[in-house]
Parts: sequence; structure tokens; C-alpha cells
Amino acid sequence: MPDDQRPRPMGFVVPMGGDPQSVRQRVEALEMLLERSFRIPGINYPVGLDAVVGLVPVLGDVVTTVMGAYLVWEARNLNMPRWKLWRMGANVALDTALGLVPVVGDAADFLFRSNTMNLKIIKRHLDKHHPAARMIDG
Repeated sequence: MPDDQRPRPMGFVVPMGGDPQSVRQRVEALEMLLERSFRIPGINYPVGLDAVVGLVPVLGDVVTTVMGAYLVWEARNLNMPRWKLWRMGANVALDTALGLVPVVGDAADFLFRSNTMNLKIIKRHLDKHHPAARMIDG
């Protein structure tokens, strides 16, 4: 197995290439980590690091904003149109603004999933402009 394809500690592969297929796998892995890492027992609702780390005042919001901005940076590297990048940036900015409001922001992190929305924008772009990067979701 090539060094850049070896399994990581969390059990999924994070490719390091700049090709659309590698970018797709990276952004899907990051979105999964930020939005759907585990489920809340009893109600079976998926949450991720965005909601958990967001509970830490200020620092948690800074960390999750940087991680969300990484998705926008990956989209920029795919030469996505500026209007899509602005839309993705607005999703991250709104998530950050909501997260800064005490208590309300913590609840909003469970409901407003900017990273999932941004992943959908990237996937639609890749499906249209790089059909070879398509994967069967399973």
C-alpha cells in the first residue's frame, strides 16, 4: 500500500494528492469528523467535533472556523467559481457568528451544519466537472 494511502488511526484513508478524487475523499472525511463523528445515545442523533468543540468558549469556535475554512480552501484549489466560494464562506461565517452567541450558539451548532452544506456544493461541482472523481456512496 502506498504511503499516502495507508489507513489513519480513525480507520479511514486520507489521500494526500491534488487530484479531484483525493480532494473529494479529504473533504468527505473532514465533514464526517466535523458533523457526524458519533451519535448521541438514546436519541441516535449524529454530532461531530463542530458541536462538541464549539462548547468551549471562543477557542472552540476559532478551531471549528479554521477547519470549516479548510473546506473552502480545498474548493478554491479545485478552481470552483467565485460565487460558490463566497456561498461556502458565508456558510462558515454564519456558523461562526451563531457559535459566538452563548447557549444559543451551542444549540445552533447541533442544527446548522455549514460543513455538510459546503460538502454538497463541492460534490455537485465535482460530479459535474470531474465525473471520474465520482464515488459510490455506501
